Amino acid sequence: MPQELLHFIDGKFVPSEDGRMFDNINPATEEVIARVAEGGRREIDQAVQAARRAFRTWSRTPAQERAKILNRIAEIIESRVEELALLETQDTGKPLWLTKSLDIPRAAYNFRFFADFVKGLGTECFEMEGVALNYALRRPVGVAGLISPWNLPLFLLTWKVAPCLAAGNTCVIKPAELTPTTATKLAEICQEAGLPDGVLNLVHGFGPDAAGQFLVEHPDVNLISLTGETTTGKAVMAAAAPTLKRLSFELGGKNPNIIFADADLDDCIETTIRSSFINQGEVCLCGSRIYVERPLYETFVERFVERTRQLKVGDPLQPDTYVGALISQEHLERVEGFIRRAVEQGARILTGGRRPEGLERGYFLEPTIIVDVDHGCEIVRQEVFGPVVTIQPFDTEEEVIYHANDTHYGLAATIWTSNLKRAHRVAGELEAGVVWINTWFLRDLRTPFGGMKQSGIGREGGVHSFEFFTELKNVCVKL
Repeated sequence: MPQELLHFIDGKFVPSEDGRMFDNINPATEEVIARVAEGGRREIDQAVQAARRAFRTWSRTPAQERAKILNRIAEIIESRVEELALLETQDTGKPLWLTKSLDIPRAAYNFRFFADFVKGLGTECFEMEGVALNYALRRPVGVAGLISPWNLPLFLLTWKVAPCLAAGNTCVIKPAELTPTTATKLAEICQEAGLPDGVLNLVHGFGPDAAGQFLVEHPDVNLISLTGETTTGKAVMAAAAPTLKRLSFELGGKNPNIIFADADLDDCIETTIRSSFINQGEVCLCGSRIYVERPLYETFVERFVERTRQLKVGDPLQPDTYVGALISQEHLERVEGFIRRAVEQGARILTGGRRPEGLERGYFLEPTIIVDVDHGCEIVRQEVFGPVVTIQPFDTEEEVIYHANDTHYGLAATIWTSNLKRAHRVAGELEAGVVWINTWFLRDLRTPFGGMKQSGIGREGGVHSFEFFTELKNVCVKL
């Protein structure tokens, strides 16, 4: 019997008033694993009003006290890693070893990091030559609408919730409808940790003309943080415009992975396997456009294809599975459509591009490497968000910088070279919010994270998260 996942409003788990529910499906088995309450305008309004009431007290709670609760949330998450990892794998189709080693530990660390950071957060003070003293007060903004994605559900949800609560705001969460389970568990954990009723609320449901849109449009929501794809960001911006909400967007990416001929090839191959196919390629930071300097091109392609063919695709619960299931049938068909159209336009598949043998159920796709593509081809320019990469040769630094920047995305980029001067020079020229040199996905949470162009608005991490989740008020005192 599938479990029931309910909304969490004002400290209580409640069904939708009209009783509507929808199915939550395990992508690896296609089985219904939960029935989920489907929220609408009424549930969103109840959650927002609960958050508004709770804000009066929570916003005045000392940062030290808020930090204690956040650290308690982290402790509970850490004590339930096995349970949460399994639930995350069942929701997403990703390998269990990945949720256990990355997703859930990082969710706990997000709370610890922002609990510690808020305690030392300062502001500025200026003296006007003995005439006056100006100092800034940092205050929470109000009720935040937090809209999280399906690819890293708890990981990225806590990346929003932790700084939001640390800063003294309250929130209404709208998790992705495809991955509702760990968001529900987070509400349960927050209650167990002693978070006051109404500080965190959760409404399940869909996006356009449903819970997501109603949350964005609600006049008593002060700010919206969204991680999602670019078209969703445009819709959210339009819906938020009438009430002039503060916005933070981390959106899509079509990230270049630039490999020069002097790269450490062994390290490069292994890391590029990760940056291409980890989490089924369903990571906004994946390097889906690989550019290899011509002297290294043939060798890189041969070794990369060989290594890719060694990756096991299959049951996410097996420890040797590297590539699990894509999130849904609809998404699988979308990714397959990109591959099919690329071939129709003259591209060549070196490996992958099909369902693995022996996997009749589940939304599985072999890791796919595509070559002989034109720079203007759809699969080079649009975000695929699956285990699919293109590889293209280049001859000069200027050429590869031009092609790397020739996109409306600007989230991340990776450079592989032994020439440190060139590494710094190219990093400075790339239009990307995050640039990795001879590594990938290495993050210091104090640093700014976010995208340029249509990959996002604003920055997250360290003080940059608090710039979004707080207001600065200047106080001028005549001396």
